[in-house]
Amino acid sequence: MDELIDNLKLFSGTSNVNLTKEVCEYLNILPGEMVNKTFSDGEIQVEINENVRGRDTFIIQSTCSPVNDNLMQLLIITDALKRASAKSITAVIPYYGYARQDRKVKPRVPISAKLVADLITVAEVNRVISIDLHVGQIQGYFNIPVDNLFAAPIILNYIRKHFKNNLSIISPDAGGVERARAFAKRLNASLAIIDKRREEPNVADVMNIIGDVKGKAAIILDDMVDTAGTLVKAAQALIKNGAANVYACCTHPVLSGSAIERLEESPIESLVVTNTIPLNKKASECSKIKVVSVAEILGEAIKRVYFSRSVSSLFV
Repeated sequence: MDELIDNLKLFSGTSNVNLTKEVCEYLNILPGEMVNKTFSDGEIQVEINENVRGRDTFIIQSTCSPVNDNLMQLLIITDALKRASAKSITAVIPYYGYARQDRKVKPRVPISAKLVADLITVAEVNRVISIDLHVGQIQGYFNIPVDNLFAAPIILNYIRKHFKNNLSIISPDAGGVERARAFAKRLNASLAIIDKRREEPNVADVMNIIGDVKGKAAIILDDMVDTAGTLVKAAQALIKNGAANVYACCTHPVLSGSAIERLEESPIESLVVTNTIPLNKKASECSKIKVVSVAEILGEAIKRVYFSRSVSSLFV
């Protein structure tokens, strides 16, 4: 064990056990000893099995499916560490659930992303580390420091290694243009935008493609893939407009509902995702899905937070 980080303790909720192991290997430390239990009625119980008094503690837990259970478990682990007199508690949330409910899109609806931020803050988490928040303003929903990391370096390295020239980076909507433009610039690729209209949640109709994709290898770039409806319709529109091949890169593989069936039947040749969310059995058996790990970026961010060093310089 590295004596310099002997005071750091890293615990894992049940959502990201394998990712936590990878991060611990990067940091050359052992995972914190903790037991997660569930009563017969579904109540969550945790027990910290080692001394954390006066220590800087980190919890790795994505609020992915089952979303509410994982969120509640994060809050309960936080309370256990607080009552065990931990010096600090950092919630490492690779995937921040409820992020899509970030504003009032119609009357009498909640801003659930803010509510979840309040719950985490009231539980007395001292800092949050996340990856590719759905929208940047979620950082402002917290009254504690938030480090929003980017999976871009990992995905860029994959694209450079596996794809040749004549690329076109595709933003699936207007909100993702900034991300797609940054990728296109670094890859010396062209940029195109999908103009879509969403009539209801998880349903999107592709209206038009802004940009030239004819004869190009089109790579659709997004922060998450949920039901894959938008992704598949975008791929079909790209092929219709002359794209030679269609690929996709998304940070968070939510992959709910009929996502895998849609992917299998779509013209998308491969979907690159990270392990911010572990793949379910059906997704792990899908030959089109390729996984790259965010363990190194998370591990380095945790180390820099622990030593009070710059995190943003990771992405300069």
